Amino acid sequence: MQAVATGRRGGYGPRAWLGGLRDGLDAVLRHSPSRFAILVFASLILLFTVLFSLPIARAGTDTGSAPLHDAFFTAVSVICVTGLATVDMATYWSPFGHALVFIGVNIGGVGVLTLATSLGLIISRRLGLRAKLLAASDTNPSRIHVGPVSERQAVLLGEVGGLLFTVAVSALSIELVIALLMLPSMFATGYGPFESIWYSFYYSAMAFTNTGFSPNPGGLAPFALDYWFQTLLMIGVFLGSLGFPVIFALARAWRNPRRWGVHVKLTLTTTVILFVLGAGAFLGLEYNNPETYGKLDALPTIFQSFFMSAMTRSGGFATIDMHDLNGSSLLVSDMLMFIGGGSASTAGGVKVTTLAVLFLAAFAEARGAPAMEAFGRRIPADILRLAVSVVLWGATIVAASSITILHITKEPFDFVLFDVISAFATCGLSTGLTADLPPAGVYVMGATMFMGRVGTVTLAAALAASQRRQLFKRPEERPIVG
Repeated sequence: MQAVATGRRGGYGPRAWLGGLRDGLDAVLRHSPSRFAILVFASLILLFTVLFSLPIARAGTDTGSAPLHDAFFTAVSVICVTGLATVDMATYWSPFGHALVFIGVNIGGVGVLTLATSLGLIISRRLGLRAKLLAASDTNPSRIHVGPVSERQAVLLGEVGGLLFTVAVSALSIELVIALLMLPSMFATGYGPFESIWYSFYYSAMAFTNTGFSPNPGGLAPFALDYWFQTLLMIGVFLGSLGFPVIFALARAWRNPRRWGVHVKLTLTTTVILFVLGAGAFLGLEYNNPETYGKLDALPTIFQSFFMSAMTRSGGFATIDMHDLNGSSLLVSDMLMFIGGGSASTAGGVKVTTLAVLFLAAFAEARGAPAMEAFGRRIPADILRLAVSVVLWGATIVAASSITILHITKEPFDFVLFDVISAFATCGLSTGLTADLPPAGVYVMGATMFMGRVGTVTLAAALAASQRRQLFKRPEERPIVG
């Protein structure tokens, strides 16, 4: 009995080791939850880089292991659910490699902060206050910072357990339903039973996680005229881009829109508006382009315009070559990709609610209103400051990466900007530039994907050692703006 007790207290037993690990994680969580979340994400990328570097992950028996820069880029693209690739994903990786891709995108699609919370829950077997704050920060970036949060939360702290359950159930159920609905398209294309099942679940996962990888050679070419299959892809991308807090709210009160919070209403409204406006822009700019939609009839052109609008929001699938788009369409795509999807979703970008807050602020300023208002609610001014910070950080990351890639590759600016924004917004669309990058450019693009996925606010909070508390106010003076 004494030996057993000594083993537990002396740190030799498995319980003592697990307790030490839990205490260490608790210390990191106490100091900076955002740093802990980024640490988890970076650790996953390192793990998957090692796994993709194994010879068993690459197709062929005598090809050896994948180069480090390709393994690293694939790991980042998978965990960050981006969809960009430096290799042919359908033929380069073995069944083991494809299994890593499938598992990785589902892990990454959960979200960096929710994922870190889930791992902490598994280790500690309970969901404490700090863990709930960490999970809530995935629905509201203000929770990352120390101190009170004045605005109403999209998901309350007491509901975080239900949110985590909703994340798991919604992801699995949505992917399962979409995969089953995709099976007829697979059989109609001529794939065998095993390939049809595997491709259906693969495409379903890539759609819901907004990744955009294709498991079959040729990508969407076999489904170019299958509008049922393309519609399912759009539905999966749309549901994944809404965000788990929105899905959580709709699951609780889908029959009563009056109970929806401002976050839910802003996300749905802005998403639908951008979807329609984006489709209209692509229709007007590409209807006479012989390389894209100019060779299609009226109805297919309209459908493909909506498909393109959905995919530039972070979906990553494409039925046309991005290299063939007009320069004006590339710029529209840049704007849609930079905005991205909903907060705490599988989509990237600066998020649709960020754009909505900026427009509400501009509208309030034009009217001379004292505060921003939406759906009968007042939005605090600190949310505007947060939205401006997100956009500025995002623009800074895109500018720095674009300058670096331009210097390395000497490629045209519009192609470089398109691929860099696609990496930052974890969209996955490419003009072909990414596949031809040298190793130095591959690492730069990988860093851009990582910073875009973990979130500009989370990254900024992690870099700050602590939040300063100032007990005095300096004299106020207004600079001239505009």
